[in-house]
Amino acid sequence: MPSKTAGHVMTELLEQWGVGHIYGIPGDSINEFIEELRHERNNLTFIQTRHEEVAALAAAAEAKLTGQIGVCLSIAGPGAVHLLNGLYDAKADGVPVLAIAGQVASDEIGRDSFQEIKLEQMFEDVAVFNQQVHTAEALPDLLNQAIRTAYSKKGVAVLTVSDDLFAQKIKWEPVYTSPIYLKADIEPKKEHLVTCAQYINNAKKPVILAGQGLKSAKEELLAFADKAAAPIVITLPAKGVVPDSHPHFLGNLGQIGTKPAYEAMEECDLLIMLGTSFPYRDYLPDDTPAIQLDSDPAKIGKRYPVNAGIVSDAALGLKELTEYIEYKEDRRFLDACTEHMKHWWKEIEKDETEATHPLKPQQVIARLQDAAAEDAVLSVDVGTVTVWMARHFKMKKQDFIVSSWLATMGCGLPGAIAASLAEPERQSIAICGDGGFSMVMQDLPTAVKYKLPITVVILNNENLGMIEYEQRVKGNIDYVTQLQNMDYAAFAESCGAKGIKVTKHEELAPAFHEALNSNEPVVIDAVIGDEPPLPGKITYGQAKGFSKYMLKNFFENQKIEMPSLKKSLKRLF
Repeated sequence: MPSKTAGHVMTELLEQWGVGHIYGIPGDSINEFIEELRHERNNLTFIQTRHEEVAALAAAAEAKLTGQIGVCLSIAGPGAVHLLNGLYDAKADGVPVLAIAGQVASDEIGRDSFQEIKLEQMFEDVAVFNQQVHTAEALPDLLNQAIRTAYSKKGVAVLTVSDDLFAQKIKWEPVYTSPIYLKADIEPKKEHLVTCAQYINNAKKPVILAGQGLKSAKEELLAFADKAAAPIVITLPAKGVVPDSHPHFLGNLGQIGTKPAYEAMEECDLLIMLGTSFPYRDYLPDDTPAIQLDSDPAKIGKRYPVNAGIVSDAALGLKELTEYIEYKEDRRFLDACTEHMKHWWKEIEKDETEATHPLKPQQVIARLQDAAAEDAVLSVDVGTVTVWMARHFKMKKQDFIVSSWLATMGCGLPGAIAASLAEPERQSIAICGDGGFSMVMQDLPTAVKYKLPITVVILNNENLGMIEYEQRVKGNIDYVTQLQNMDYAAFAESCGAKGIKVTKHEELAPAFHEALNSNEPVVIDAVIGDEPPLPGKITYGQAKGFSKYMLKNFFENQKIEMPSLKKSLKRLF
């Protein structure tokens, strides 16, 4: 039988698994595999990033958007270390990613060679599959096992491969594995459906908390919510599961959340958790009965003491549960929640429509919403920008990508790059703070290199806004949160992209029109003023801490005039 190199067989298997893009940087301990990627005999596209962190974040973002495995690679040593942030993001958000890490030559392992570190040990915590490949013949089987495990366990698989193994000829027989993964439909048990239905039928004020597990069950969720007369609160990664204009929608919960969502949680007599294991216990009811549906039995009751649960696929489980419950005639609670939400929209629209100087972030987000396509991909960075997007961008059919659990700054640009490559027919928009963008801005030339028509919106307040706010809520005076100003529009031009600086309200709409109709990368540098990301409902502890900050700042530094101090305290209480 004719033989091929192990690297050649690996590229064929990756194609069979449906992989289209591999993100990374070439180097001396991965170059034999790079040589295989260079040949035109395969349809794999290698995307050269400027930093391995961006490669891993892009792979994670592609997995979040498409549901297909994202792939990144690196050299040994420093390159592999750089992958970790993006890999932990994939682990935290439960998406399949494969990392191919080069290693020193197989006969040099253990000799303390140049750039040699114990990669298996380093990746152990982040990976659901973590193997060093010892022979070229084992590489194909281990690759299949790695990808299958990443899919089945919704996590990161790592293969550490000495570069010389990629170049070795193999016959690869007998064949032990195949590039196939079949997802099993998990059917709910009847007794669990009956128990949960009883709780729902007896409830007068049920509230749904929907997570990202409902992304594949949007229609089933709305049908269930209508029959149960239950308003819907969503978690951050579930943004877009329900259109923001839907009458059942109450927005997000927590720091980024709305007042109607907070108040519904306080008033509800049954919490219905669907496809989520919401971590912020302080924002959930104290001792309200609860039921939970999840495809993972380990998550039932993990972070809230539920009374009953259903282990099932979201769509299948919700469809059957809906058949078991009674149509709720009494809809007074739902109607009241709907009215509260209408009032909330009117209140926050005041910040979106007024023309102020400097600009407010709410105004930028509202004009972006006016301009963005209904099916755009929104890659949202971490920080105050997350609050403004979650609260003010009214989703229709868009996709919302974010580092929700790890919450790593710098995820916005890599996500937009990945979205443009994976689904080039859709608008790809990164929404970043200046802090998050500046962490990865060296990869704007990546978008230029591959002619990706992405739009990057930077909310530029010359500040680490969320960190400043957190310091103040603790009662501390903000320290080392100011950022050295730079002209991001000029930076974009220097990279070969289009740069647009916006300082006035009337400049926003033309800027978005130009950017979103461009065939090249565009950076919109929107200069905004400081705007504290106040939660929809301020807790006593938050108000107490912020009051402490105001008083400390006044007496120690005398930076706040007394009328301003009184006004700020009044706003809190």
